[in-house]
Amino acid sequence: MKKLSEMTLEELWALFPIILTEHDERWSDWYNDEEACLKPLLPGSAKIHHIGSTAVSGIWAKPIIDILIETADENELASAVAVLKKNGYLLMNQTSARASLNKGYTQQGFAEKVFHIHIRLCGDNDEIYFRNYLNENRDAAKEYEALKLQLWKRFEHDRDGYTAAKAEMVKKYTEIAKKKY
Repeated sequence: MKKLSEMTLEELWALFPIILTEHDERWSDWYNDEEACLKPLLPGSAKIHHIGSTAVSGIWAKPIIDILIETADENELASAVAVLKKNGYLLMNQTSARASLNKGYTQQGFAEKVFHIHIRLCGDNDEIYFRNYLNENRDAAKEYEALKLQLWKRFEHDRDGYTAAKAEMVKKYTEIAKKKY
């Protein structure tokens, strides 16, 4: 069996399709448990946030907990990446200002709990504005949910296409939120 690191993008998308499920109240607990594991590994100045659709109350989402970690500078970001890799997170990509890591992807498919860790420099946090806006504006949240459900099967094995198809709405509500907050 191929290692995940040896698989093509198409093989990974086949093994890890987009799956949407009804909102699950356990997602908040899963985030809190993972945050408790992350805190002692990270620099004291790091800020940790639950983002993504699992952080929006009552909407369908991929059952993957997205976590944003904001670091003070590039050195802290690199240090955080190194320590998370040593603690079982799989590095997906990294630049000096951003990194993405995963946990819960196996050669057999998704584990019960799956996490996407987004490490960024402090202030690179548009997802927080988007999350807050959707949680405070039920109509916007339901509109976003409807779009996700419409796109699900069409992009089931194309994560990049799925993300791109949602981008206009995400940008719209993020901009509204930034002006509001």
